[in-house]
Amino acid sequence: MYIVCLGILLFFVFSYLDFKDFADYQFIKKNSEELFDYKEKNLFLFTLLFLIFSILWVFFLGFAFPIAIISGFIFGKWYGTLISVTSFTVGSTLLYTLARHYFYQLIIKHLEERIKNYKNLFKKNEFLYFMLFRLAGGGGTPFAIQNVLPVIFNMKTSNYFYSTLLGLVPGIFIACSLGSGIEGLIEKNESLNYLSIIFDPGIYWPIIGFILVLAISFFVKKIFFDKQFDR
Repeated sequence: MYIVCLGILLFFVFSYLDFKDFADYQFIKKNSEELFDYKEKNLFLFTLLFLIFSILWVFFLGFAFPIAIISGFIFGKWYGTLISVTSFTVGSTLLYTLARHYFYQLIIKHLEERIKNYKNLFKKNEFLYFMLFRLAGGGGTPFAIQNVLPVIFNMKTSNYFYSTLLGLVPGIFIACSLGSGIEGLIEKNESLNYLSIIFDPGIYWPIIGFILVLAISFFVKKIFFDKQFDR
């Protein structure tokens, strides 16, 4: 499905564009302005379409981080975070529900052995530990795998929904802030160089935030997960 969708996208993109266009800053700036002009005139429709696309993207096992950056680029860090967290939570919950009902045995077969140490831990307080798991970025687990792992614990759908909703906020906010920072750079600069990118607050603060989240994730894993197995 991804190959088909990517092929269709590339076909339409390169039917109208050339590779050199993507290296032309003025081309990018002009088209960004046209995109934002269209968004401002059709905000509700644009938001609805992006929500539906993001839900389907997550439901079909897509990566979250790139879509969150795009959301921040288009809608800004606050509105983009709201849209992304909402759509990712809905998409993840739909995927979890589908996997729980139709792919239980398949997931058990391929994933249970890898996380069997965590099974009893999550049963103690599935809401808290899955929220911490989300806050910790899944410990490096791909987003699509994070979304179906709770099938092994037979987690309640309501707990899954709300722990995902809360747990995604910090990471998604950072990604949207980065996307918003990129948009701000394009809007206020007629040309770009590496120094202007690196020393722009809209770029380096999200990167610092991302590093902090990684550090916090490490300590969350050590305190709330690894320590449980040392006892």
